[in-house]
Amino acid sequence: MPTASVPKIEYLPFDDRTQLARQIPKYPRSFTRTPSQPLIQRPLTLSEQTGPMGLERLLRAGPLDLSRVRQDGPPALGQLIWIEGRVTDEDGSPVPGAVVEIWQANAAGKYIHEIDRNTAPLDPNFTGEGRLLTDEDGGYKFFSIKPGAYPVLESGWWWRPPHIHFSIFGPSWMNRYVTQIFFPGEPLNEADLLLNAVPDRQARERLIFEPASMIMGEVNAIGYRLDFVLRGHRATPALD
Repeated sequence: MPTASVPKIEYLPFDDRTQLARQIPKYPRSFTRTPSQPLIQRPLTLSEQTGPMGLERLLRAGPLDLSRVRQDGPPALGQLIWIEGRVTDEDGSPVPGAVVEIWQANAAGKYIHEIDRNTAPLDPNFTGEGRLLTDEDGGYKFFSIKPGAYPVLESGWWWRPPHIHFSIFGPSWMNRYVTQIFFPGEPLNEADLLLNAVPDRQARERLIFEPASMIMGEVNAIGYRLDFVLRGHRATPALD
């Protein structure tokens, strides 16, 4: 039986000025997370390049409202927001059917995670994570609450500004993009070690939500927008 051929796609390296610095002064974890030795190249297997199929079913992606645990339950505490945008390639073509994963802190700056040592309270009506699918135009939209800032306890001085984590899955496990998006006008943005570890100013601006029109009526929420560009000179920087 002939082996299925997979088209080989090669991309030029990212411009380091538009990406997160590999080693960040005053952020010790950046040194332990960066390999100290040259990477060992190995050929990818067919399954790594083409699978798995049906990722949206495996990850239970669907309509997403993080502002409450149940549709008939009480809302989470905090300012209600909605986020929308598109996922495109470097040519502006939409990326439909992509699984977009989101996670964030609650309004007090607390994650539901066993290693989060922040003493801020948890919110029983907020999980802070979920997944959705982009539509035929590459669009996405979800409701949530604005996350709070939180302290990086190991630093003794650094507070992370409000931000939302995004992970976008491509057609295989090897195609995954991860970043953090920040809110406009936050004073803590100016001191954040991760955001400011992207040297290029215009690239940093692509990591900040744009204000969108407000919704007033049945649902009152502040709107924000962010379009993800996965490649090219307008690519959204990876940040994690």
